[in-house]
Amino acid sequence: MHIHKYEKWWLVFGTGTLIAFLIIIGVSAFHSGTHPNNSKWTLDYEKVDETAPFDNPGVHKVEGKDWDYEVVLVASAFSYNPTEIEIPVGSKVRFIATTKDVIHGFEVAGTNINMMLEPGYVSEQITTVDQVGEFTIVCNEYCGVGHAMMYSTLKVVEADDNSSHK
Repeated sequence: MHIHKYEKWWLVFGTGTLIAFLIIIGVSAFHSGTHPNNSKWTLDYEKVDETAPFDNPGVHKVEGKDWDYEVVLVASAFSYNPTEIEIPVGSKVRFIATTKDVIHGFEVAGTNINMMLEPGYVSEQITTVDQVGEFTIVCNEYCGVGHAMMYSTLKVVEADDNSSHK
């Protein structure tokens, strides 16, 4: 069987392109940090309301840790609990979140706070809130018909205005 030289060139070009694309996908998936949730902290998503710390969602001041506040958050169709979070500016905050039902997103628009919440897993992120303002928290993973109405608020206030945390 004889293969024309132009057909050989196209076979080499096509195979080379396929190999290059597979290498690019492999590098972006494994080296650049695109991984499934590797959280070591799991829980029964049907018993979230009975499991600490999710049995008491909200903002909690902590002592003796590397962070000043813990924000415990539970997502469910189509809301976040708590609906409003208030933190003093300059605070180092540990966000701890999970979901009771389907995959949700937790993104604080205009900041570097962004997590994917999966049933049965706990997502965590530690960050410093260093800009005063009101920030919208949105679900950035489609979660159903009420997805567009799933939002909350993060209020970053001056340190002397934090007399009541929600």
